Amino acid sequence: MPADFSRETLAIAAGRWPLAGIDEAGRGPLAGPVVAAAVILDPERVPAGLDDSKKLPAAIREELYGEIMERALAVSVASATAAEIDGVNIRQATLRAMCRAAAALPLAPLHVLVDGNDPPALACGCEAIIQGDGQIASIAAASIVAKVTRDRMMARLCRRYPAYGFSAHAGYATPQHRRAIAEHGPCPEHRYSFAPVKGVWFR
Repeated sequence: MPADFSRETLAIAAGRWPLAGIDEAGRGPLAGPVVAAAVILDPERVPAGLDDSKKLPAAIREELYGEIMERALAVSVASATAAEIDGVNIRQATLRAMCRAAAALPLAPLHVLVDGNDPPALACGCEAIIQGDGQIASIAAASIVAKVTRDRMMARLCRRYPAYGFSAHAGYATPQHRRAIAEHGPCPEHRYSFAPVKGVWFR
């Protein structure tokens, strides 16, 4: 069942508006950034079919991405690089990216809903919702924006480092990607603190 706008409707009624949804893409890959998106939907123009980006085919994600960017009241995207992930760990890098995305919204939210169980420290109210990307429209929209943005970033990195096939697997630990690391060693976009990259090379 797609995410709905009921939590946002309750927030409006309770005077906790604007409300933003935040989600990330790319915690688990061996390469590339972790990307966070923040979205404040327009209550009058909520795209139909919003859901956890992982449940949606790529073509539907792209279509919804366009609708979100056109209809939302505010959208922002931020990231943390592979080098930053290695420097502070993936959890801290993810929280930093979420904070950057929230701060970059052109419309300041009064309250934020974040997917998962580990909310960032924000100046406004913030609530973590486990599996929120499949339940809450604003978080679902953020998950789609983060996923599409990161996939596009990985496609660009694939043109720079074609030996790794980033456009096919987005940096995740597929057999193809593992073979490329074993054959070529890691590139500057790999996360050297992650196994199996750590076992092949050290930054």
